[in-house]
Amino acid sequence: MSDKEVLLELTSDHLNTGLRGVPVGTCRTSFVTPTEGVHYCGYPITELATFAPEDIVYLLFNKELPTPEQSKEIRAELASRATVPGDLEPILKALPRDGHPMDWLSVGIHTLGMLETTNDWRSDAMNLIARMPRLMGLLFRIREGRTENIPADDPAASMVDRFVNTLDLQGVDKAKMTQIISTYLVLHMDHGGGNLSTFTGKAIASGHATVYSSMAGAMNALSGPLHGRANQSCLEFVLRIGTSDPVEVEAFVRAELEAKRPVFGFGHAVLRTEDPRATVQFALGQEVCPDDENFKIIRTLREVAPRVLGENPKISNPNANVDIASGALLHHIGLTDPTYYTTFFGWARVAGIGAQIVDERGVMRNGKGTPIYRPKYMAEQQTLRHVE
Repeated sequence: MSDKEVLLELTSDHLNTGLRGVPVGTCRTSFVTPTEGVHYCGYPITELATFAPEDIVYLLFNKELPTPEQSKEIRAELASRATVPGDLEPILKALPRDGHPMDWLSVGIHTLGMLETTNDWRSDAMNLIARMPRLMGLLFRIREGRTENIPADDPAASMVDRFVNTLDLQGVDKAKMTQIISTYLVLHMDHGGGNLSTFTGKAIASGHATVYSSMAGAMNALSGPLHGRANQSCLEFVLRIGTSDPVEVEAFVRAELEAKRPVFGFGHAVLRTEDPRATVQFALGQEVCPDDENFKIIRTLREVAPRVLGENPKISNPNANVDIASGALLHHIGLTDPTYYTTFFGWARVAGIGAQIVDERGVMRNGKGTPIYRPKYMAEQQTLRHVE
């Protein structure tokens, strides 16, 4: 069936369903299939998981993997854009300490835009990508009250090393932290054009708001418990289980279902198999932290939950999704507060959303860009009314 035929078959049954399954545009950076999950520019995510984040940034913006020389060039470009053109620290220090980290991230992105906006879509998107590691590190430190002796930024370092160096946690394995965060970023950078945060960011940009305003809006969309905050909820769920014993884990899952509470970390709107991003993270966990208690819990959940959920014929995909393992891995490397986890999701997604904004503003329709988003809403009642 062609896209045109799909559009012709739209009926009132498609309304008030969150546009689920309704095509509204095209996406040049990524797509999702039921068996292989997300693809970046045609490459299955499993083939890209070990690449450096900088190379995936290049892929999303240029639609091809970089040559060795191009890989050096993208790193040099990001280094040239990395220095924050102003002082973020006073702004972050003025924020309420108990505000959610995603709200801090949104404010931080807005602040970067107020410090410098070029009004060139690509330049602003690349500047934001380059400055995110410093923003992320400062966000953590200032929220935690560690405002003294913050290491100077090193623009020439990798994006993840810049975050790790700014964060400067003591007593952690920084090499392992770098490996896990690098993999996390690559796995989360993009996921089609219609997920809530990406769609929101592109819709805001369609009105020619700045990249920074658009991205802050995307982060606000990502912050909800039905979207990006699911990874926070998943680790909290794992911590509640507290044991990797299969019998006890199964009893816990069944009790949650009986109480009509969600079993976090399972299911996907498109996939009908285990999310390949989950598969990658399980393999990484088996390599770096097989004896970590939280990893052992999710390893048991991976076996138990699909079997229990599969007993319900209404559940089309009871398998593990990307959120099941990420929290356990982040917790293992010393990032033990799950309220921060969605900020890593946001950091990663800045690259994919930025690339899609650049496409929609300057590439689509032979360079004219897509028009401002203006979907049609039908009146619930068509009856005319008059004041008597």
